[in-house]
Amino acid sequence: MMRTYRELLRFKTFDERFEYLKLSGLVGESTFGFERYLNQTLYNSSKWRRLRNQIIIRDNGCDLGLDGYEIQGLIIVHHMNPISVDDLKDFSDDVFNPEYLISVSLMTHNAIHYGDKSLIPQMPIDRRPGDTCPWKV
Repeated sequence: MMRTYRELLRFKTFDERFEYLKLSGLVGESTFGFERYLNQTLYNSSKWRRLRNQIIIRDNGCDLGLDGYEIQGLIIVHHMNPISVDDLKDFSDDVFNPEYLISVSLMTHNAIHYGDKSLIPQMPIDRRPGDTCPWKV
């Protein structure tokens, strides 16, 4: 199943978008092993840097491209579909297709790869006077 930006936009909430994108990676699982230099070559290329800026602008610097979830700090442009060593060696068009990219925060990026939403900080609950006292509710 190829995940697409157009499909992602159909989901209106952060949780729905996260569920659409999450993977079931394992902590410490090697992605490229000894071929790690390939993704560094990609991410340092001028073609990638231009595209990265375009994606961040398109997504308004928001986590999962969702207004109201502005990213404070590092913005990662995430490949919605896992890329392979061959994709990197060939500079595959899929690697540079905006339809397969989304802006995310570092915590969201890690949560997507590990399939673990608990890695994303949750918004504080709106509190009201007496709501922590069961006998006053």
